[in-house]
Order: sequence, then structure tokens, then C-alpha cells
Amino acid sequence: MSYSTVTFYPVDNGAMTLLKLNDAAQTTLLIDINIRALTTEDGESTDYYDVATALRQALKRDEQNRPYVDAFLVTHNDQDHVRGFEEHFHVGPVADYKEPEEGETGKILIHELWTSYRFWERDSESNALCADAKSVNREMKRRVGLYAERQTVQGVGDRAIIFCKDPDGGTNNVLGIVRELDSVCGQINGRELAWKCEIKILAPLPRHEGEVEEEFNERNRGCVILSIRVKEGTYEDRLLMPADAEVDIWDAMWKKWNAQKSELSYDVLLTPHHTSWHSLSHDSRSQCEDPKVSADARSSLSQSKAGAFIVSSSKPIKDDDEDPPCFPSKEEYVQMVDKDRFLCTEEYPREDSVDPIVINLTGTGAQEGPRKAKARSSTAAVAATGVAFPHGTT
Repeated sequence: MSYSTVTFYPVDNGAMTLLKLNDAAQTTLLIDINIRALTTEDGESTDYYDVATALRQALKRDEQNRPYVDAFLVTHNDQDHVRGFEEHFHVGPVADYKEPEEGETGKILIHELWTSYRFWERDSESNALCADAKSVNREMKRRVGLYAERQTVQGVGDRAIIFCKDPDGGTNNVLGIVRELDSVCGQINGRELAWKCEIKILAPLPRHEGEVEEEFNERNRGCVILSIRVKEGTYEDRLLMPADAEVDIWDAMWKKWNAQKSELSYDVLLTPHHTSWHSLSHDSRSQCEDPKVSADARSSLSQSKAGAFIVSSSKPIKDDDEDPPCFPSKEEYVQMVDKDRFLCTEEYPREDSVDPIVINLTGTGAQEGPRKAKARSSTAAVAATGVAFPHGTT
């Protein structure tokens, strides 16, 4: 039987997740990217896993053999969540798609682009944007502009979804493509999929009264957080996708949902901010003699269902002073699930030979896909498949 799957790619301290449903259209939802160059400016090979090729191999192709995702969510504009956007994804009208020359790789079409309302925010000292983030924002503005002008949902390649209303009124004229906080959406790329997949919008939370823009940005309070429910038979596999949300968001989540804990429950949790300590504690480990975990934040993140997995999209987690990832944070997460169900993308299946983590979303809960049996060298992998699969660290 073909199950829906969620794949976490090894992208160091970054994020790149692909949800592929087992509906007839094999609908795909890509959440964030961190596609690093495989060669340096001097032409030397890096030691990164080739996630760009792996992603293209996982995607469907249209009638003109162009790879595409049904929907692409950018949770926030940090570089480690948008890196590679300009190089690997087509922007602009589909009619302007440039066919690759011999030896080139075709860019990926985005049928529907999802971001928070913050794509209107300009580059500034408190909201520094890398080139890829600016490109995402321009493309989102183009698509939203089409909807604002015509007041109708556009065709594939021009569609956009905005998560949460803009408090400054920017979404007032485009409410038909806004998904409000706490709402549940069952559509992806214009298809009604509520029978297979429903997505609840848990964040971005609104700015606190009197909270300045700089503090709002520093705490990653503008991140999109989703609870994705994938249905298989009578079971509902839940994915909690928290981006880089820090501790005050998880405190707020518990205050909001502690009477309805199931809203935070999960079969698969992606650890927030690459297993950072700052998602679990208000105390600095470098400045506090006895840093404490926030009970509310921990409660928000510990609503694991039986047999749940927790995945850290991060560097290998060592018992050192690094953060992220933070070893004491890992120790907290390991207590929330069975020890062998805490997985790190840069340690899977082994630190010296990584592959994407694939989890099947079955009618009895999340199940780990088959691990690779043995290590593959870059040279052997290229010879066999034309794709390099080396280990990725920075």
C-alpha cells in the first residue's frame, strides 16, 4: 500500500520538509528550503547532501516535463529557510518559464505560494532580508497583486495564500486568499482535500500591545506554525510544524490550548528552531547558573501521541555548548518519546552517511521508512544513479 509520507531533508541548521499525500493527484506541500551550493566559489566540492536533486526526484512533472510543487510554504524569511529559492524555483508567470539548456537543470514551478502576511515587510535593520527572502517577497507580491486586481483565484503558478490578517490592513482587499488564525483549511492548490488532509493555522500570533518590531522579529513571533492532520482510514496522523518559534510563543500556546490539549498533539514533531534551548527556556545557558525549562512551553511541545517521532532538522547534536542544536534541549525532547524515535537529520541513519528521513503516515500512526543498509561514497552514488549523496555539515 502506498502511504502519505513526510520527508525531512538533511540541510544542517535549516529546514526543508516535503509532505506527499497519497490522493490520486499525489499532492505535494513543501515547507521551507535550505539548498546550499555543492561547490565553493573556487570550484571545490562541498560535503553537502544534494537535496536539490533529491527534491526534484521526489516531485511530479507536468505535461511539459517541468517539476512542480502543488504548494510551497515559507514559514518565515530567515536565510536558512529560504536559501536556494532564486536558483532552484521559477518566479514570474508560468508563460515565462525558461526551458533548461543542455546540461542545465530545470527550475521548479510553484503552483501555489504560501507565506504569512509579513511578505510586505521591507528590508530594514530590524528585518534584514537576504536575496532569496527578497525574491520570495517579490513573487508573493506579484501573485497577491493579481488577486487584488481581479478578485478571483488565479491559475497554477499565480496562486497565493496568506496566513493571518495583516494588522496594518494590508490584507483588507484580498481576504479571499487569507487563512485566519485558528482556522482549518482543507484545500491545497485549488483542490478540496479535507477528506485526506486538514491544516490548522496556530500562528503567527499577533504582536503584543506595545511590543516593538525589533523584539517581535528577534523572538521569531511572525513564524507560521501549522498542525497538519493527514487522514488514513479511521486514523489521523498529526504533524506539528513549528518553524523557529521561541519560548514565549509556546508559553502562549499552552495558555490558549491547555483545556484542549489535542490541538497540540502530534505523531510527528519538528523541533522548533533546530532544537534550540531558546524554544524551551527564558533563561540563557551562558548567563544563568541554573537555567530552567519553562513548564508551559514544555507542556505545549510534549503532547506526543503513542509511537510519535520527534525530528531535529539540525547539525549533529553533541554534548557541548552549541546552540542550536542544544544537547540539554535534546534531552528534554527524548523524554517526550521513545529514545529511538528522536531523529536528527544530520545523524540519519549515521552521521558519516546521511539520507532524508522518510516517515510513513499510516492507518495506525507514524512509521519510519526503511533505512539505508550501508554507507555510500559520493563517487559510488554518482556512478550508480547520477546523484551525489554525501554527508552534510558546515
